[in-house]
Amino acid sequence: MTHRTRPSSRICPNCDGFASAAITLGGRDHRGHLHTITAHCPACHGTGTTHRPARVWEGAHA
Repeated sequence: MTHRTRPSSRICPNCDGFASAAITLGGRDHRGHLHTITAHCPACHGTGTTHRPARVWEGAHA
């Protein structure tokens, strides 16, 4: 019996799958921790993947 494979997910071309990054703002708090913010990829909204394009049927009308 053959196993079904899931289609491979499409990696976002803008961030290459690294959708979130921690950026230091400089300085430390009173406990010694760095001040950081999280930046997300604006194209994939932090998921790292893109959606597959919708299938377009030839001759279809909107």
